Amino acid sequence: MSKTRYNLDLVFANVFFGANFSFYVSLTRNYLDFQQIFMLQVLSAAVFFIPFALFSRYSYRITWRDVGNILIVTLLIVYGWMYMLLWGSSYTTPIDASVIATLGPAFTLIMDHLMHPRKYIGTRVVGVVCALVGAGILILGDGFSLTHGSRAQGNLFVLAAVVAIAVNTVIIKPQLEKLGTLVVMGWYYIIGLAITAPFFWKYIDHVPFLRLPLFAQAELGYILILGTVLPMYLLYRGTEKLTSVHTALYRYIQPVIAGILAITRGQAHFDAANITASVFIFAGVILVVVGYKYYVRHGQLHQAAVFQQDAQQHGVHGAQDQGVWDAHCQRCPRVAVEQAQRQ
Repeated sequence: MSKTRYNLDLVFANVFFGANFSFYVSLTRNYLDFQQIFMLQVLSAAVFFIPFALFSRYSYRITWRDVGNILIVTLLIVYGWMYMLLWGSSYTTPIDASVIATLGPAFTLIMDHLMHPRKYIGTRVVGVVCALVGAGILILGDGFSLTHGSRAQGNLFVLAAVVAIAVNTVIIKPQLEKLGTLVVMGWYYIIGLAITAPFFWKYIDHVPFLRLPLFAQAELGYILILGTVLPMYLLYRGTEKLTSVHTALYRYIQPVIAGILAITRGQAHFDAANITASVFIFAGVILVVVGYKYYVRHGQLHQAAVFQQDAQQHGVHGAQDQGVWDAHCQRCPRVAVEQAQRQ
């Protein structure tokens, strides 16, 4: 299947996610508490994703170690990302929240380095610093006041949500490769529903949602279906087939959509802090992505050079054979060459 489909998955996922920020602000400031939207989001995602966990043969491969990892990630996804993102969005502007959300690749790089130390080139380090400077401008733009309901507090909560999803991206990778994305997400929400319903069900119990104005019902329906379930599915389907570089670059769609909706609906306007922070964050993430591509490409070229050198030293012929190349990539170069010699 052409990769065009998976690129479109990421495009539409980020369009849908971007529109969420405007609807979050509209609903939380006029009709609903963010806790109500949070509980409904978890419930709607659970209804869609749980069957994939219950009826998949891959669920039988889960070990206690997998359970531990999935439990940690569920806490990060449900409370770290979904809850904090909603809480922060209810205080800040759609533009601020969507711009901060693009920091994901930078924080993923930081977390990956902390958990798996490796050599990093200067481009990526500069990119991370630029992105963090941009986040600081947004958080400190109106003065660092963490009073209840302040814009700075909202931006800080959104930043915490971005950090949570970055940690999740790094630590859940083994389970995604072993069990598959939909199965892991199903278990997210089996556990997520169990750890949220006892505390947050009261927020939606006996609430007459059908008595909300029609446009508010439409916004809520959008958040639950087009803003949660569908884009999550599209996002993970796209990232299964494409690289993290694609995922990072397509995130820039979110602030564009959020900004257009926020300005046309009179929820926010671009000011000097927004523009300056956006330049720093966008430039920073681009440097991170470019640095990542260079790192991967440089590593592949170095690996190829080592292979050719080993092949020549050991008198291996047919070094371009795909089987030898695969063995060399998957194991120690010396082992692959020695195996080729014995054949």
